[in-house]
Amino acid sequence: MTSQRKLRLGAFFSGTGSNMASWRHPQAVPDGPINLQYYRELTRKAEEAKLDFVFFGDGLFISEKSHPIFLNRFEPLTLLAALAMDTTHIGVAATLSTTYTMGEPVGTSLLRRWKGQPSNYSKPEHPAHDLRYEMAHEFLEITKGLWDSWEDDAFVFDKEAGVFFDPEKMHRVNHQGEFYSVQGPLNISRSPQGRPVLIQAGSSEAGRSFAARHADVIFTGQPSLEAAKAFYDDVKGRAAEYGRNPGELLILPGCSPIVGHSEAEADEKYREIAGLVEMADALNYLGRYFDDLDFTQFDLDAPFPELGDFGRNGWESTTDRLKKMAREENLTLREVALRTTTSRHKFIGTPEQVADTMQSWLEGGAADGFMVNNSVLPVGFNDFIDLVVPILKDREIFRTEYESNTLHGNLGLPIPPNRYVGTKTRN
Repeated sequence: MTSQRKLRLGAFFSGTGSNMASWRHPQAVPDGPINLQYYRELTRKAEEAKLDFVFFGDGLFISEKSHPIFLNRFEPLTLLAALAMDTTHIGVAATLSTTYTMGEPVGTSLLRRWKGQPSNYSKPEHPAHDLRYEMAHEFLEITKGLWDSWEDDAFVFDKEAGVFFDPEKMHRVNHQGEFYSVQGPLNISRSPQGRPVLIQAGSSEAGRSFAARHADVIFTGQPSLEAAKAFYDDVKGRAAEYGRNPGELLILPGCSPIVGHSEAEADEKYREIAGLVEMADALNYLGRYFDDLDFTQFDLDAPFPELGDFGRNGWESTTDRLKKMAREENLTLREVALRTTTSRHKFIGTPEQVADTMQSWLEGGAADGFMVNNSVLPVGFNDFIDLVVPILKDREIFRTEYESNTLHGNLGLPIPPNRYVGTKTRN
Protein backbone atom coordinates (compact mmCIF):
# COMPACT_ATOMS: atom_id res chain seq x y z
CA MET A 1 0.00 0.00 0.00
CA THR A 2 1.93 3.02 -1.24
CA SER A 3 1.37 6.66 -2.09
CA GLN A 4 3.25 9.10 -4.28
CA ARG A 5 2.87 11.78 -1.64
CA LYS A 6 5.26 11.85 1.29
CA LEU A 7 4.42 12.85 4.84
CA ARG A 8 6.19 15.87 6.30
CA LEU A 9 6.87 15.41 10.00
CA GLY A 10 7.85 17.94 12.62
CA ALA A 11 8.34 17.29 16.33
CA PHE A 12 7.27 19.75 19.02
CA PHE A 13 9.69 19.36 21.94
CA SER A 14 7.88 20.91 24.86
CA GLY A 15 10.03 20.03 27.86
CA THR A 16 8.47 17.03 29.56
CA GLY A 17 5.58 16.88 27.08
CA SER A 18 2.37 18.66 26.12
CA ASN A 19 0.29 17.23 28.94
CA MET A 20 0.27 19.71 31.81
CA ALA A 21 1.10 16.98 34.33
CA SER A 22 3.69 15.26 32.12
CA TRP A 23 6.46 16.12 34.58
CA ARG A 24 4.85 13.69 37.06
CA HIS A 25 5.15 10.70 34.71
CA PRO A 26 7.58 8.03 35.99
CA GLN A 27 9.69 8.25 32.82
CA ALA A 28 9.66 12.06 32.50
CA VAL A 29 12.77 14.20 32.94
CA PRO A 30 11.48 16.99 35.22
CA ASP A 31 14.25 19.44 34.31
CA GLY A 32 13.84 18.67 30.59
CA PRO A 33 12.95 22.26 29.61
CA ILE A 34 16.40 23.46 30.80
CA ASN A 35 18.41 20.32 30.07
CA LEU A 36 20.53 20.84 26.95
CA GLN A 37 21.77 17.26 26.79
CA TYR A 38 18.17 16.03 26.95
CA TYR A 39 17.20 18.22 23.99
CA ARG A 40 20.34 17.20 22.10
CA GLU A 41 19.42 13.53 22.43
CA LEU A 42 15.82 14.12 21.34
CA THR A 43 16.96 16.17 18.33
CA ARG A 44 19.54 13.58 17.33
CA LYS A 45 16.90 10.87 17.47
CA ALA A 46 14.60 13.00 15.31
CA GLU A 47 17.38 13.49 12.77
CA GLU A 48 18.28 9.80 12.74
CA ALA A 49 14.63 9.10 11.90
CA LYS A 50 14.82 11.73 9.07
CA LEU A 51 12.15 14.07 10.46
CA ASP A 52 11.85 17.43 8.72
CA PHE A 53 12.30 19.68 11.73
CA VAL A 54 12.02 20.08 15.47
CA PHE A 55 10.19 22.99 17.01
CA PHE A 56 10.40 24.85 20.33
CA GLY A 57 7.69 27.20 21.56
CA ASP A 58 8.11 30.43 23.44
CA GLY A 59 6.06 32.62 25.75
CA LEU A 60 6.31 36.20 26.93
CA PHE A 61 4.67 35.98 30.34
CA ILE A 62 4.18 33.42 33.10
CA SER A 63 2.03 33.23 36.21
CA GLU A 64 1.26 30.71 38.93
CA LYS A 65 -1.35 29.22 36.56
CA SER A 66 1.04 28.59 33.68
CA HIS A 67 1.69 25.15 32.24
CA PRO A 68 4.65 23.79 34.27
CA ILE A 69 6.85 23.47 31.18
CA PHE A 70 6.51 27.23 30.65
CA LEU A 71 7.78 28.20 34.08
CA ASN A 72 11.43 27.29 33.57
CA ARG A 73 12.70 26.91 30.01
CA PHE A 74 15.37 27.97 27.55
CA GLU A 75 15.03 31.04 25.37
CA PRO A 76 14.36 29.22 22.08
CA LEU A 77 16.58 31.05 19.58
CA THR A 78 19.62 30.50 21.78
CA LEU A 79 18.64 26.85 22.06
CA LEU A 80 18.35 26.57 18.27
CA ALA A 81 21.88 27.90 17.86
CA ALA A 82 23.20 25.20 20.18
CA LEU A 83 21.25 22.41 18.46
CA ALA A 84 22.19 23.60 14.97
CA MET A 85 25.84 23.02 15.84
CA ASP A 86 24.97 19.44 16.77
CA THR A 87 22.99 18.45 13.65
CA THR A 88 23.47 18.44 9.88
CA HIS A 89 20.15 18.07 8.03
CA ILE A 90 17.17 18.44 10.33
CA GLY A 91 15.50 21.85 10.52
CA VAL A 92 15.22 23.72 13.81
CA ALA A 93 12.36 26.16 14.42
CA ALA A 94 11.08 28.38 17.21
CA THR A 95 8.38 30.92 17.95
CA LEU A 96 8.82 34.64 17.39
CA SER A 97 5.98 36.98 18.29
CA THR A 98 5.28 39.58 15.61
CA THR A 99 3.29 41.55 18.18
CA TYR A 100 6.18 42.02 20.61
CA THR A 101 9.25 41.37 18.44
CA MET A 102 10.56 43.66 15.80
CA GLY A 103 13.57 42.27 15.30
CA GLU A 104 10.19 31.79 12.92
CA PRO A 105 6.61 29.78 13.51
CA VAL A 106 5.31 33.19 13.14
CA GLY A 107 3.07 33.96 16.08
CA THR A 108 1.00 37.01 16.92
CA SER A 109 1.01 36.26 20.68
CA LEU A 110 -1.96 34.81 22.43
CA LEU A 111 -4.58 36.30 24.68
CA ARG A 112 -3.41 37.91 27.84
CA ARG A 113 -0.76 35.26 28.73
CA TRP A 114 -2.02 36.75 29.05
CA LYS A 115 -2.58 40.26 30.51
CA GLY A 116 1.05 40.07 31.53
CA GLN A 117 2.43 40.14 27.99
CA PRO A 118 1.83 43.83 27.34
CA SER A 119 2.94 44.75 30.86
CA ASN A 120 6.26 43.00 30.22
CA TYR A 121 6.74 45.13 27.09
CA SER A 122 5.68 48.59 28.29
CA LYS A 123 2.33 48.30 26.52
CA PRO A 124 -0.95 49.42 28.14
CA GLU A 125 -2.97 46.53 26.70
CA HIS A 126 -2.83 43.56 24.33
CA PRO A 127 -3.87 44.45 20.75
CA ALA A 128 -7.15 42.98 19.53
CA HIS A 129 -7.03 39.65 17.71
CA ASP A 130 -7.49 40.84 14.11
CA LEU A 131 -5.29 43.91 14.69
CA ARG A 132 -2.44 41.61 15.67
CA TYR A 133 -2.67 39.92 12.27
CA GLU A 134 -2.60 43.31 10.53
CA MET A 135 0.58 44.06 12.46
CA ALA A 136 1.96 40.64 11.59
CA HIS A 137 1.33 41.19 7.87
CA GLU A 138 3.33 44.42 7.87
CA PHE A 139 6.01 42.84 10.05
CA LEU A 140 6.52 39.99 7.60
CA GLU A 141 6.55 42.19 4.53
CA ILE A 142 9.41 44.15 6.12
CA THR A 143 11.22 41.03 7.26
CA LYS A 144 11.02 39.41 3.84
CA GLY A 145 12.48 42.56 2.35
CA LEU A 146 15.32 42.54 4.87
CA TRP A 147 16.10 38.90 4.12
CA ASP A 148 16.52 39.98 0.48
CA SER A 149 18.88 42.85 1.40
CA TRP A 150 21.77 41.19 -0.41
CA GLU A 151 21.62 39.44 -3.75
CA ASP A 152 23.16 35.99 -3.73
CA ASP A 153 26.40 37.10 -5.42
CA ALA A 154 26.69 40.50 -3.70
CA PHE A 155 29.84 39.68 -1.75
CA VAL A 156 32.72 39.58 -4.22
CA PHE A 157 35.72 39.22 -1.85
CA ASP A 158 38.11 40.32 -4.62
CA LYS A 159 41.38 40.89 -2.74
CA GLU A 160 43.39 42.11 -5.73
CA ALA A 161 40.82 44.70 -6.78
CA GLY A 162 39.98 45.60 -3.21
CA VAL A 163 36.27 44.96 -3.75
CA PHE A 164 34.50 43.41 -0.78
CA PHE A 165 30.95 43.67 -2.15
CA ASP A 166 29.01 45.02 -5.12
CA PRO A 167 27.04 48.09 -3.91
CA GLU A 168 24.50 47.62 -6.71
CA LYS A 169 23.49 44.33 -5.12
CA MET A 170 22.73 45.74 -1.68
CA HIS A 171 19.10 46.85 -1.08
CA ARG A 172 17.23 48.78 1.58
CA VAL A 173 13.53 48.30 2.34
CA ASN A 174 12.93 51.98 3.24
CA HIS A 175 9.62 51.06 4.83
CA GLN A 176 7.28 53.63 6.37
CA GLY A 177 4.07 51.92 7.44
CA GLU A 178 1.20 52.01 9.89
CA PHE A 179 3.02 50.09 12.60
CA TYR A 180 6.72 50.04 11.70
CA SER A 181 9.43 52.19 10.17
CA VAL A 182 12.52 50.35 8.91
CA GLN A 183 15.31 51.38 6.55
CA GLY A 184 17.62 48.35 6.29
CA PRO A 185 19.65 46.67 4.92
CA LEU A 186 20.21 43.54 6.99
CA ASN A 187 23.77 42.97 8.19
CA ILE A 188 24.12 39.40 6.94
CA SER A 189 24.17 37.81 3.52
CA ARG A 190 21.15 36.04 2.11
CA SER A 191 20.55 32.48 3.30
CA PRO A 192 21.32 29.58 0.92
CA GLN A 193 17.59 28.80 1.13
CA GLY A 194 16.61 32.40 0.42
CA ARG A 195 14.98 32.98 3.78
CA PRO A 196 13.86 30.91 6.75
CA VAL A 197 10.83 28.68 6.35
CA LEU A 198 7.82 30.59 7.69
CA ILE A 199 5.76 28.46 10.04
CA GLN A 200 2.50 29.81 11.39
CA ALA A 201 0.09 28.48 14.00
CA GLY A 202 -3.46 29.75 13.99
CA SER A 203 -6.80 28.52 12.71
CA SER A 204 -9.08 31.52 13.25
CA GLU A 205 -10.55 33.40 10.29
CA ALA A 206 -7.75 35.98 10.41
CA GLY A 207 -5.17 33.26 11.05
CA ARG A 208 -6.24 31.28 8.00
CA SER A 209 -6.01 34.28 5.70
CA PHE A 210 -2.62 35.23 7.14
CA ALA A 211 -1.30 31.70 6.62
CA ALA A 212 -2.66 31.52 3.09
CA ARG A 213 -0.88 34.76 2.27
CA HIS A 214 2.48 34.27 3.98
CA ALA A 215 3.16 30.86 5.52
CA ASP A 216 5.16 27.99 4.13
CA VAL A 217 3.88 25.65 6.86
CA ILE A 218 0.83 25.98 9.08
CA PHE A 219 0.14 24.14 12.34
CA THR A 220 -3.48 23.48 13.18
CA GLY A 221 -5.48 21.45 15.68
CA GLN A 222 -8.33 19.49 14.11
CA PRO A 223 -10.46 16.89 15.94
CA SER A 224 -11.30 14.63 12.97
CA LEU A 225 -10.37 13.79 9.40
CA GLU A 226 -13.50 15.56 8.20
CA ALA A 227 -12.70 18.77 10.08
CA ALA A 228 -9.07 18.60 8.97
CA LYS A 229 -10.09 18.18 5.32
CA ALA A 230 -12.45 21.17 5.52
CA PHE A 231 -9.64 23.28 7.00
CA TYR A 232 -7.17 21.97 4.41
CA ASP A 233 -9.45 22.81 1.48
CA ASP A 234 -10.28 26.23 2.89
CA VAL A 235 -6.69 27.36 3.47
CA LYS A 236 -5.42 25.91 0.18
CA GLY A 237 -8.25 27.73 -1.61
CA ARG A 238 -7.33 31.00 0.06
CA ALA A 239 -3.69 30.52 -0.98
CA ALA A 240 -4.81 30.18 -4.60
CA GLU A 241 -6.86 33.38 -4.28
CA TYR A 242 -3.67 35.18 -3.21
CA GLY A 243 -2.00 33.95 -6.39
CA ARG A 244 0.05 31.28 -4.64
CA ASN A 245 0.57 27.68 -5.61
CA PRO A 246 -1.45 25.78 -2.94
CA GLY A 247 1.15 23.01 -3.05
CA GLU A 248 3.69 25.45 -1.64
CA LEU A 249 1.76 25.78 1.63
CA LEU A 250 2.05 22.69 3.82
CA ILE A 251 -0.64 21.98 6.41
CA LEU A 252 0.47 19.95 9.42
CA PRO A 253 -2.25 19.12 11.96
CA GLY A 254 -1.01 18.45 15.44
CA CYS A 255 -1.14 14.91 16.77
CA SER A 256 -0.19 13.35 20.10
CA PRO A 257 0.36 9.67 19.35
CA ILE A 258 0.14 7.22 22.23
CA VAL A 259 1.45 3.89 20.97
CA GLY A 260 1.18 0.44 22.47
CA HIS A 261 1.99 -3.04 21.19
CA SER A 262 -1.73 -3.76 21.62
CA GLU A 263 -4.85 -1.60 21.84
CA ALA A 264 -5.11 -2.50 25.51
CA GLU A 265 -1.55 -1.32 26.17
CA ALA A 266 -2.15 1.95 24.32
CA ASP A 267 -5.34 2.50 26.32
CA GLU A 268 -3.51 1.80 29.57
CA LYS A 269 -0.85 4.37 28.62
CA TYR A 270 -3.58 6.91 27.88
CA ARG A 271 -5.32 6.33 31.21
CA GLU A 272 -1.99 6.61 33.04
CA ILE A 273 -1.31 10.00 31.45
CA ALA A 274 -4.86 11.26 32.01
CA GLY A 275 -4.67 10.20 35.65
CA LEU A 276 -1.68 12.46 36.30
CA VAL A 277 -3.79 15.62 36.08
CA GLU A 278 -5.46 17.11 39.17
CA MET A 279 -8.90 18.65 38.53
CA ALA A 280 -7.85 22.05 39.90
CA ASP A 281 -4.97 22.10 37.42
CA ALA A 282 -7.26 20.99 34.59
CA LEU A 283 -9.61 23.90 35.30
CA ASN A 284 -6.69 26.33 35.37
CA TYR A 285 -5.43 24.92 32.07
CA LEU A 286 -8.87 25.24 30.49
CA GLY A 287 -9.15 28.78 31.82
CA ARG A 288 -6.05 29.96 29.96
CA TYR A 289 -7.92 29.54 26.66
CA PHE A 290 -10.74 31.74 27.96
CA ASP A 291 -8.81 34.82 29.02
CA ASP A 292 -7.90 33.26 32.38
CA LEU A 293 -11.54 32.67 33.32
CA ASP A 294 -11.98 31.16 36.81
CA PHE A 295 -13.94 27.98 36.06
CA THR A 296 -14.17 27.04 39.75
CA GLN A 297 -17.21 29.32 39.96
CA PHE A 298 -19.20 26.81 37.90
CA ASP A 299 -20.66 23.40 38.80
CA LEU A 300 -18.22 20.72 37.61
CA ASP A 301 -20.97 18.27 36.72
CA ALA A 302 -23.39 20.72 35.13
CA PRO A 303 -23.38 21.34 31.38
CA PHE A 304 -20.44 23.37 30.16
CA PRO A 305 -21.34 27.04 30.82
CA GLU A 306 -22.67 29.26 28.05
CA LEU A 307 -19.87 31.78 27.46
CA GLY A 308 -20.99 33.55 24.29
CA ASP A 309 -18.03 35.30 22.65
CA PHE A 310 -15.99 35.33 25.85
CA GLY A 311 -12.34 34.45 25.26
CA ARG A 312 -12.19 35.22 21.54
CA ASN A 313 -9.26 37.66 21.74
CA GLY A 314 -6.63 34.98 21.86
CA TRP A 315 -7.24 31.28 21.25
CA GLU A 316 -10.22 32.06 19.03
CA SER A 317 -10.30 28.84 17.01
CA THR A 318 -9.66 26.73 20.13
CA THR A 319 -12.39 28.32 22.24
CA ASP A 320 -14.85 28.05 19.35
CA ARG A 321 -14.01 24.36 18.96
CA LEU A 322 -14.33 23.63 22.69
CA LYS A 323 -17.71 25.36 22.94
CA LYS A 324 -18.95 23.55 19.83
CA MET A 325 -17.74 20.19 21.17
CA ALA A 326 -19.41 20.77 24.56
CA ARG A 327 -22.67 21.83 22.96
CA GLU A 328 -22.90 19.01 20.41
CA GLU A 329 -21.88 16.25 22.83
CA ASN A 330 -23.69 17.63 25.90
CA LEU A 331 -20.49 17.62 27.93
CA THR A 332 -20.10 18.76 31.51
CA LEU A 333 -17.43 21.20 32.62
CA ARG A 334 -15.52 18.29 34.18
CA GLU A 335 -15.53 16.37 30.89
CA VAL A 336 -14.37 19.38 28.85
CA ALA A 337 -11.56 20.13 31.32
CA LEU A 338 -10.28 16.55 31.22
CA ARG A 339 -10.50 16.35 27.43
CA THR A 340 -8.61 19.62 27.14
CA THR A 341 -5.67 18.34 29.18
CA THR A 342 -5.65 14.79 27.78
CA SER A 343 -7.77 14.44 24.66
CA ARG A 344 -8.99 11.07 23.42
CA HIS A 345 -8.21 11.00 19.71
CA LYS A 346 -7.57 8.77 16.69
CA PHE A 347 -3.78 8.66 17.17
CA ILE A 348 -3.97 6.24 20.11
CA GLY A 349 -3.46 2.56 19.35
CA THR A 350 -1.03 0.05 17.93
CA PRO A 351 1.78 1.19 15.62
CA GLU A 352 -0.20 -0.03 12.63
CA GLN A 353 -3.34 1.81 13.73
CA VAL A 354 -1.50 5.08 14.24
CA ALA A 355 0.22 4.68 10.85
CA ASP A 356 -3.17 3.89 9.26
CA THR A 357 -4.66 7.10 10.67
CA MET A 358 -1.75 9.20 9.42
CA GLN A 359 -1.95 7.62 5.98
CA SER A 360 -5.71 8.11 5.77
CA TRP A 361 -5.35 11.82 6.55
CA LEU A 362 -2.57 12.19 3.99
CA GLU A 363 -4.40 10.34 1.24
CA GLY A 364 -7.78 11.80 2.20
CA GLY A 365 -6.60 15.35 1.50
CA ALA A 366 -6.67 16.39 5.15
CA ALA A 367 -2.94 16.87 5.79
CA ASP A 368 0.46 17.20 4.17
CA GLY A 369 2.02 15.76 7.30
CA PHE A 370 1.86 16.16 11.06
CA MET A 371 3.27 18.12 13.96
CA VAL A 372 4.01 15.41 16.52
CA ASN A 373 3.41 16.80 20.00
CA ASN A 374 3.68 13.95 22.49
CA SER A 375 1.84 14.06 25.80
CA VAL A 376 4.92 12.80 27.64
CA LEU A 377 8.57 13.11 26.62
CA PRO A 378 10.86 11.37 25.94
CA VAL A 379 8.91 8.09 26.16
CA GLY A 380 6.05 9.08 23.84
CA PHE A 381 8.41 10.36 21.16
CA ASN A 382 10.63 7.28 21.42
CA ASP A 383 7.59 5.03 20.95
CA PHE A 384 6.52 6.97 17.87
CA ILE A 385 9.98 6.96 16.29
CA ASP A 386 10.77 3.34 17.11
CA LEU A 387 7.38 1.79 16.35
CA VAL A 388 5.43 3.98 13.90
CA VAL A 389 8.02 5.68 11.67
CA PRO A 390 9.45 2.36 10.36
CA ILE A 391 5.94 1.45 9.17
CA LEU A 392 5.55 4.78 7.40
CA LYS A 393 8.88 4.17 5.66
CA ASP A 394 7.92 0.63 4.69
CA ARG A 395 4.76 2.01 3.11
CA GLU A 396 6.89 4.54 1.21
CA ILE A 397 4.99 7.53 2.57
CA PHE A 398 7.95 8.88 4.54
CA ARG A 399 11.56 9.37 3.47
CA THR A 400 14.43 7.05 4.24
CA GLU A 401 17.05 9.73 3.47
CA TYR A 402 17.08 13.52 3.37
CA GLU A 403 16.68 14.96 -0.11
CA SER A 404 18.37 18.33 0.41
CA ASN A 405 20.73 20.34 2.59
CA THR A 406 18.06 22.99 3.30
CA LEU A 407 14.72 22.83 5.11
CA HIS A 408 12.99 24.32 2.07
CA GLY A 409 14.38 21.49 -0.03
CA ASN A 410 13.46 18.71 2.40
CA LEU A 411 9.92 20.07 2.66
CA GLY A 412 9.68 20.08 -1.13
CA LEU A 413 9.37 23.86 -1.24
CA PRO A 414 11.08 26.10 -3.83
CA ILE A 415 13.67 28.65 -2.77
CA PRO A 416 11.97 32.08 -2.85
CA PRO A 417 13.49 34.41 -5.46
CA ASN A 418 15.13 37.65 -4.33
CA ARG A 419 12.61 40.42 -4.93
CA TYR A 420 15.32 42.94 -5.78
CA VAL A 421 17.23 41.08 -8.47
CA GLY A 422 17.46 43.32 -11.53
CA THR A 423 16.30 46.44 -9.65
CA LYS A 424 18.13 49.46 -8.25
CA THR A 425 16.76 50.07 -4.76
CA ARG A 426 19.86 50.84 -2.69
CA ASN A 427 18.90 54.36 -1.73
